This record gives sequence, structure tokens and C-alpha cells, in this order.
Amino acid sequence: MKNYIVKIFMVVIAALLSFSCNDEFLEESPLDKISTESFWNTENDLVVYNNSIYHLARNEDNVPMLVGHDEGFDSQSRGFIFQDGWSDNTAPRHSRQDFYAKKRAGKHSIPNSPELFGYKGWNFLRAVNVGLDNYGKADVLDEVRNKYIGEARLLRGWFYADKVSKFGNVQWVDHELNVDDDEILNGERDDRDLVMGKVLEDLNFAVANIPSDWGDGNAPGRINRWGALLVLSRVALFEGTWRKYHGLTGADAWLTASANASKELMDDGPYSLYQSGNPATAYNELHRLTDLSGNPEVLYWRRYEAGIFTNHALNYHKGYNGGATKSMVEDYLCTDGQPITLSGLYLGDAVYENVFENRDPRLRQTVLHPEDQQVYQYGNHPFDAYAYPRIQGMPGGQSSYTGYHIIKNFEVVASYASYNSSTTPAIVLRFAEALLNYAEAKAELGGGIISQADLDISINLLRDRVGMPHLDANPPMDPKYASDGISAVLAEIRRERRVELFMEGFRYNDLRRWKQGKKLEVRDYGMRWDAAAKARFDPDGDASVLTSTIDGVDYLDVYKGTSYETPVFDESKHYLWPIPIDAISQNPNLGQNPGWIE
Repeated sequence: MKNYIVKIFMVVIAALLSFSCNDEFLEESPLDKISTESFWNTENDLVVYNNSIYHLARNEDNVPMLVGHDEGFDSQSRGFIFQDGWSDNTAPRHSRQDFYAKKRAGKHSIPNSPELFGYKGWNFLRAVNVGLDNYGKADVLDEVRNKYIGEARLLRGWFYADKVSKFGNVQWVDHELNVDDDEILNGERDDRDLVMGKVLEDLNFAVANIPSDWGDGNAPGRINRWGALLVLSRVALFEGTWRKYHGLTGADAWLTASANASKELMDDGPYSLYQSGNPATAYNELHRLTDLSGNPEVLYWRRYEAGIFTNHALNYHKGYNGGATKSMVEDYLCTDGQPITLSGLYLGDAVYENVFENRDPRLRQTVLHPEDQQVYQYGNHPFDAYAYPRIQGMPGGQSSYTGYHIIKNFEVVASYASYNSSTTPAIVLRFAEALLNYAEAKAELGGGIISQADLDISINLLRDRVGMPHLDANPPMDPKYASDGISAVLAEIRRERRVELFMEGFRYNDLRRWKQGKKLEVRDYGMRWDAAAKARFDPDGDASVLTSTIDGVDYLDVYKGTSYETPVFDESKHYLWPIPIDAISQNPNLGQNPGWIE
């Protein structure tokens, strides 16, 4: 399998592209201006320097780690709320979301130059390494110094983990790169084992040295030790499952690291699930809060301030997400804890409202029920002015392509605010993920088996919040997942992850690490659109979305009639992203990822 893991560009591309383009790598960073003997002296110098690193990380395109909403026009595509567009969770068709739709359909090609979310950010890496080369000059105690080294190494390890996840092997660089570093600038790339070993060293150092509390009252400024544990848990789960399902060695060590990091956070950390006391609203309330200060579930979040750092994310999102897919909606369990394929409580989709009946309360807190239009003021118009669902092409109100309107993050003021005036916060790290990571890692380590006790301290806490029955350690197999080659309980843990983390940017990476890319070959369908539905919701025939027949019933077929109508997933290449042509032309030693033709 080693031949399968072709190496990817790293700082090599950064430097070479910077010379020919805009000198981003060597000049854009402000660090050269302060990298002098007169600066690296006090703890305050280290604070100021690390603040500048966090500032660089605000650009989600360059540094896709602390992903929030970006700002201004860039919040139309670069925030986490759009990234499910790569997957089978949502079905965006707006032209500004083409980057997501194209990759989701497997119709992307080798770019000439770096694209969004993962190809850039080399100035950020250089900034981190400049700091690591100079922190030792400060006249402070090692305990103090190591806090800031820990921050820098956390961000470097996370940065590298993202690059490895997208491109395979990369070149490890842990010092300030200069123009005369020919061995690096013209070199090949390092083995995945070496790079991810370095990543683990960085993350472990961060966990050991970053303070549990920065004394900032859970302000969104710095990641604390608990946040570092969650990052470690996330990175290790990805690497462990990637290795397991893609035939590499060392999976168990990574899965153990993920489980241990999650468990430490769960047992010793000061965090818990947000509760409102109402299972019918708690999940939705969390994701619509406008101030996350002191929230018990949120480990790290991005604050936006009027006149300083604002976004337009929800205004864009309300019309750009395309809506939840039929596949996503059908994955929510019934209130007896059984999937719709097995439960006698499922009423079917012949009547739109029946889709929500007897289902996991998170469905109605994620997708708009017609009766809830007045609750959320969805569409920003009086109740009964327009009936929902509304399909693209129908006049008035707010339309979607699937008919399943997303209200998980919908907040009417921000969603209809004037350009770039919203201060919608962004949750970057939340406690619920630790519960999901723990359950999955334990089940993977157990060969598809997990104890009831482990489920009760993880998945079942999420179920309790919304009043759902507990997951049993030996559930029946959902026929929908019978061919996935995993146990029934692991299938349910994965389902719980999909439901709980919907529209938080996880699904595409989850499918890649599980080697389940073939699920992306299933078309993105929407709601039932038979004669009865059209007569009820669109008697004038204004809807422009075409339909296809499934088991004798017509459903909205979002991409029918477009170049993305028939999605493909090539197992030989689509698990990794291609390297830009410009990069290879400047350094042929980079090579190309498997399956991609140069």
C-alpha cells in the first residue's frame, strides 16, 4: 500500500509559488518585521506574537482549521456551514457553491493553481516556525515559555494533519524556511508515518503545556488544554480510521490516542452538553445563540464584532445551501430508537409533515417544519404569506432545491441583515464531538464491539439531550448499512455522528476516512414531488428543479439536467486531492497523487 500513498507538496510549493505570484510565503507574514533581538524578550512579546498567528488563522481559506465564517464576501463560501456541500448531506447549486458541487460530484480536475480550503496557508506555517525558532530567546521561565510553544505546536500539528488528510504525504518543515534551503525547495516529500509522528509529538506537547484555563473567562481568544485534547482526539480518529480502512499499519495506536484524549476531556474537563430543559428545542438553541460566552459545551469559538470583524454568512447561507438531502433526512431515527427501515412508527413521506412525525427531535430542529415558519420567522415574512416547503423557481418566500429547508443555524436578524453587518458567532470546538469521537474510537478498537457503559457516557448523553431512547450495544442492523462491512452498533455510532454534526463540516472527511466514497455516487434527491405534492405546494408549476423516479415515486433530483447529474467517485484517486499543475511544473520532484493525470 505504500505506493498508494504518493507524497504531496508542502513548503516547496509555498516558496516556489510565492516567487512567481505574490511573494505570500516570504513577505506577507508580518513576522520578518519583528524577528529581531529587540523583540523576543518578555512574556508579552510571546503573547503578541502568538496573537499574530491566531490572526493569520482567521482566513479559513488559507488555514482551514479554526474555521468560522470568514468575513465579508468570503463568508459566502469559506465557512464551516458550507462544507457539507462536498458530501451527501446538502445539495448546493448556487454558482458560488460550484467548488463544493463539483468536488461532491467527482467532476473536479487538476487545478492550474491552488484552490480553496487546503492548498494555501504557507505563510501561516512559516509564521509558526519563526516563532518556534525564537521563543527560546525570551527571559522567562520554561513553564511560561512552553505555554506559547504549546500553542504554536498545536496549530502546526493541526495544520499538517489537515494537509496530510487532503494530499497524502507531505514534506515536514519545522524551522524558518529561507531561499537557500535547496534541499527542501527542490526536494521530495516525507513519508506519512514520519509526518504524522511529528504531528503527534506537536499535539502531545501542546496538551502537556497549554494551561487548562488562560484566565479569559472562556473568551474566544486562545485554545486551552481541553481544546488541545479535542484537536488531538479529532486528528487521531481521522488518522486511525484512515489507516484501518485504507490498509495502512498503526491504526490501533492512533485510535487509542483518540479514545484516551476524548476520555480525559470527558472525565476531567469542565465542559458538558448545553441543556435548556426542553428536548424539543435544546439542540437548535445551541446553534442559534448569538453569544457563546461561558457556554458549557463550547471549547472554542469565533467572535465577530460590529465595525471590527463581521460576516455575512447566514445571509448567504439561507439561499446557498440547497437544502438537506433525502438521504440526510431519512437517516434520523424514529422515536423508538429504530431506523425508518425497521420502525413501525415511520409514517412515510407521502404527506410532507409526516416526515417529521415520530422522529428524532433533532430533525425538526434542523429542517423546517411548515408549522415552525412563524417560530423562526423563516423567509422574513408574515406567517401564511407563503406556504412551505418552497422549491427553487417558485416566487416569494425562501426557496430551496430539495424542499428540506435548513434552520439549524437560521437566525432571522443575521439571515436578512445588510451586507457584512452580522456578528453571528462560530462554534469551532464543542464537547459533543468528544463524545462521538470516544464512542467511535472504542468501537473501532473493539472490532465493532463497544460496551454499554461506554455508550452510556458518550452517545447516550447526546440522546438524553433530545429525549431519544438509548443506543443499545447490540442494535439490529439497518438494512441501509448492511453492505458497509461494519457492525450494527458502529453503523449507529456513525449515524449519530452524521445527525449531531450535520452542517458542521465533518461528513465529507468522515466518508473519506471510512473509505465510503462510493456513497457519493448516489444522486442528491430532495422531497417527494408527486402529483399530490405539486398540486398542494406548486399548483402553478413554477418549480424549476427536475425529478426522477425512485420505486415508482417522483422525487426532486437536484442536479438533473446539469453537468453534475451523475456523480462519480473514482476509488483510485478521489480520496486525495490533486496537486496543482503550476507546482509540479516548478518542481517535478513533487509528483502527482495517484490516479490524477499530470
